[in-house]
Amino acid sequence: MNEVLKLPFYAKLTVILLGMIAAGFIFYIGKDILIPILMSLLFAILLRPIVNFLNSKLRLPHVLASILSVIFFCLVILGVIWFMSMQISEVVSDVNKIERNLTIHFRNVQQFIKENLHVSQREQQQYINDAAKDSMSKGKELIGSTLLSFTDTLLTMTLIPIYTFLILLYRNHFLKFLGKLFHKNHHAKLIDCLTQIKVAVKSYIVGLILEMIAVSVLTTIGFMIIGVEYAILLGVITGILNLIPYIGILFAMFLSIVASLTGTPDMSIVIGVIVVNIIVQLIDNNVLMPIIVNSKVEINAFVSIFGIIIGGALGGVAGMFLAIPVIAVCKVIFDRISYLEAWGYLLGDDLPKTYVWKHIKLPRYDHEQSSDSLLMATSVPAPTFTQTDTIKPQDCEDSEK
Repeated sequence: MNEVLKLPFYAKLTVILLGMIAAGFIFYIGKDILIPILMSLLFAILLRPIVNFLNSKLRLPHVLASILSVIFFCLVILGVIWFMSMQISEVVSDVNKIERNLTIHFRNVQQFIKENLHVSQREQQQYINDAAKDSMSKGKELIGSTLLSFTDTLLTMTLIPIYTFLILLYRNHFLKFLGKLFHKNHHAKLIDCLTQIKVAVKSYIVGLILEMIAVSVLTTIGFMIIGVEYAILLGVITGILNLIPYIGILFAMFLSIVASLTGTPDMSIVIGVIVVNIIVQLIDNNVLMPIIVNSKVEINAFVSIFGIIIGGALGGVAGMFLAIPVIAVCKVIFDRISYLEAWGYLLGDDLPKTYVWKHIKLPRYDHEQSSDSLLMATSVPAPTFTQTDTIKPQDCEDSEK
């Protein structure tokens, strides 16, 4: 009879940390390969209902349904790119006005530096010329890295539709592989885990898309009210950058301020841009997020921000976008493995979100519980699963229903 080796806590912790470091290192060195696959997996989960509709309602073959779903997805992306290019063409047509406004703002900045820092305009110009010489010496390296980055982006954009189609096509094949990989005693838990991952990721991605549209519309309306040039373009960019939680809106606000200064010489427009972004974020965080982004997996804000920073360091913008879905998948898996349940709890967020005061619900986090009561609190017992003989692809959909 085989004996199970029981390791002490420090040994388990060491193994888990080494595994996390190894996974991060593998992702970093293989990000050019893994990022397109992970992005395609998310889009395949998002397009799966369309494939099901074409299969069940229109009676189309699975291959044709997968192809039409991917084509529809590509047409939507191309439509967004075409709309953005039309808006950018309007900005390019106003290049003379932009140059004139930038000259005005540049002179105002020079005058401010001269009056407050006592640096003459001639000395400022000399600093600018010296910086320009250093920039010219690095120009070839910058052009080379830009072309290489553009080539990698183009290759990724080409691979994602192909990977998405193949994942949709071989979905049942991959499910059967997972069924053969695990023992039959664990098939029920495996089906539950796959179902929860699919539901969590799909609800999160659909919610983000709806939130992006709502933020774009609200920001565009706000910029139009205060008279910002290129309001539609800046609103759409703000909605797209808002897909990156917490950090994207800061880049969007900075970009909107710079673009508003190029569109008008009036500095007071900056205050209006900041006010609009703050109001939109308040609406987004307190109304849109709870209603639209109905994620089935709660992740606390600290882990979200930390994961986004790690994702950005490992995979750039794509890594920041993938951070939250990857953390959600990890939490679903951790919650269903006994010796990783504590890590799943660490990723989660079980703090109360409201406090009732005189029949008024106020947002708050409850920190009144003592550390002793928290440590002595009993955890919710894990659900029991019955033994199954085989894992079938339709079992995941039956569980979701």
